[in-house]
Amino acid sequence: MNQADNPYLATNFLSAAQADVDERASFITKTYMHLAGAIGAFVLLEAVLLNLPITESLVHSVLGTRYGWMMMLGGFMFVSWIANKWAQSSTSLSTQYLGLSLYVVAQAILMVPLLWMAQRFHSGIIATAGVTTLGLFAVLTTVVFVTRKDFSFLRSVLMFGGFAAMGLIFCGIMFNFALGPIFTYAMIAFACAYILYDTSNVMLHYRTSQYVAASLALFASVALLFWYILQMFMSRD
Repeated sequence: MNQADNPYLATNFLSAAQADVDERASFITKTYMHLAGAIGAFVLLEAVLLNLPITESLVHSVLGTRYGWMMMLGGFMFVSWIANKWAQSSTSLSTQYLGLSLYVVAQAILMVPLLWMAQRFHSGIIATAGVTTLGLFAVLTTVVFVTRKDFSFLRSVLMFGGFAAMGLIFCGIMFNFALGPIFTYAMIAFACAYILYDTSNVMLHYRTSQYVAASLALFASVALLFWYILQMFMSRD
């Protein structure tokens, strides 16, 4: 099938920085609307999952063994790889939406044990962590859009930092030791760096047809930031 036969392929494939003002504004609006939709869907999914009768027993089964949590993390990494691949599809918009939906569902399932503990033992802390996360995200987004700085130079740092973080997490699970507050603060900084990186990609490097993939990247960074901000508040409570 050539480009003329496929309406989706016929869309503008210029990067956001190369597109005209109206098209760039449309792309950015679509990206953040999809991000808002993903966050809304995540909140609704968590509201359902946390109130299912079987949730408590499933949480105990995951956290009750050393390798239950490791298997859950491994499964999430595999599913997130598939979801990202689908979201970056250049031939099918429906495949992109499927990837975004799959990632939101996977993230919601992964987050259940932490949110269940927060809900049960730390009243009101989830909302506080959520507001803090969105506030910090708004500040970082504003920094990028005001300064128009390209943070793509962070790619190598984030890639190697991500591998190091996952290695520490799996070692902590295998050898049964807590990573401590310093690791939590470092991961909050790591998530903030990812938000700067992803936001500058939205502004400069994503093609104007990639608003679904861009929203998935931003959602992943926001979810990571929320995860560790919630852990930080729980450790202080």
